[in-house]
Order: sequence, then structure tokens, then C-alpha cells
Amino acid sequence: MNDAAVVAREDAPGGTRLVAYVAAPATSGLTPGTLRPPLERQLPEYMVPSAFVVMAALPVTPNGKLDRKALPGPEAPVAATYAPPVTPPQKIMCDIAADLLRVPRVGIHDNFFDLGGHSLLATQFVSRVRNELHLTLSVRRLFENPTVGQLSDAFFGPTSEEGEI
Repeated sequence: MNDAAVVAREDAPGGTRLVAYVAAPATSGLTPGTLRPPLERQLPEYMVPSAFVVMAALPVTPNGKLDRKALPGPEAPVAATYAPPVTPPQKIMCDIAADLLRVPRVGIHDNFFDLGGHSLLATQFVSRVRNELHLTLSVRRLFENPTVGQLSDAFFGPTSEEGEI
């Protein structure tokens, strides 16, 4: 049986987020990508952890309780392949996402929530997109279109290879 814990972590000032820790054998095949979808179907958006850490065993204190201080911080997620923004609005949205998520770069196919986004950051993203691009974007639309490419397509239609919108 797997053990699991969800902890509110503040790894950066003002950046409290939910992190899920799951104890599972390395051969289990559990990844953030396999853990997130069932939770998204069963929980409200704000309750889905923004990061997942799969480890061999959860650390415990000498009396058998979860040792929260010994839980490692989640690794900064890295996308397998980087697809750069093609249009100026995509560049602005990618830059906003990278700034809010505190990652070096965000590509147009990178999922905002897989990179550590959560409902509070989603609200900030929506506000900044509204201010900088003058687009009426809702948090719900971001949850439904969690990549810059999907958002861009939703607002401007599919982007051609040449970058025309």
C-alpha cells in the first residue's frame, strides 16, 4: 500500500502551495502526470496539489509520525521539449507564466499547472494577461486551456508555422 501526504509549503515568500508526497516503489510508474488527472476529476481546483513528489518512503519521526521537516522541496519541473512562442501575444503570456511560476522559461505547449501553477497563481496570470494584452480571460478558461498555445488558439485561432494569427 502506498502512503501519501499533502503539505502546504512556502518555498518562496508569499508562495504557499500544496505539494503531494507519495511513497511508491520506483517500478510503480507513478508520476505527476498520472497522479494529477484523477484528482482533478474528484476535487475542486483549489484542492489539487500544484506539485507532486514520488519517493520510496515518507520520512517519519522516531515515534512513527510524518516528519514534515524532512520532506524535500519539489524539483522545478522541466518540460521534455521546449516550443518557443511564435506570436507577440504568446511571448507575453509565456513571459508572464515564467515569472509567476519562477521558472526560466515557459513554452507554448507547457501546462501551467504541471509547472507548479495553482488557483492563486492562475488568478494572477489572468489579471496580468488582462492588463498587458487587454484580453478578457477567466480562471476557468485557463483551467480548460492550460497551455499558452491553447489559450492563443482560443483567442486568435490556430497559429500558422510562420507565426501569423
